[in-house]
Amino acid sequence: MKKIILVLALLSAPLSCADHHLDKPYLSTTELLRVTARVTAINHETREVTLQLEDGQSLSFVASEEARNLDQVNVGDTIMAEYLQTLTIEVRAPDGSKPKTSTMGAMARTAEGEMPGMAAMDGFTVTATVEEINIEDNTFKLKGPDGEIHEFVARDPDNLKRAAVGDLVIITFSEAVAVVVEAQSGHEDM
Repeated sequence: MKKIILVLALLSAPLSCADHHLDKPYLSTTELLRVTARVTAINHETREVTLQLEDGQSLSFVASEEARNLDQVNVGDTIMAEYLQTLTIEVRAPDGSKPKTSTMGAMARTAEGEMPGMAAMDGFTVTATVEEINIEDNTFKLKGPDGEIHEFVARDPDNLKRAAVGDLVIITFSEAVAVVVEAQSGHEDM
């Protein structure tokens, strides 16, 4: 279980802003959702699981074959899940880079025989070029990796004054999830 939580921590670590220039616009936001539930019913043959959420609601589902070690789970066990979503938008002076898109992803799960657990992360980065800034209309245009130019309205008009035509806009979005199952006292693995 500690390995799974460590993987999530590494995958969801904030991006380093050591080389960020404070004179250029920058935004970073993170949202974290934690859910805890108790197993109230489980059929190991059909893989149907029923959980009681913290607010008292019940949730039933059929666990896929990807859910390794389901036979270790029993009524009374606790399932904890964390979902993390991060968005960063950074404007940088041009460095010769061209607009591009890149993706990333990783997944890990507990070993055979351990209590079930997993962590996964997906994300992407899009780099665009500032093509036009219109201070009067509070708009700007970006040229994306596909070569198309799109116009946007600035949320903060001061950001337009801190950016310049030719600057790079780097947008990074990531999602990470970790799920662990803790055995009820009295039947955990020895």
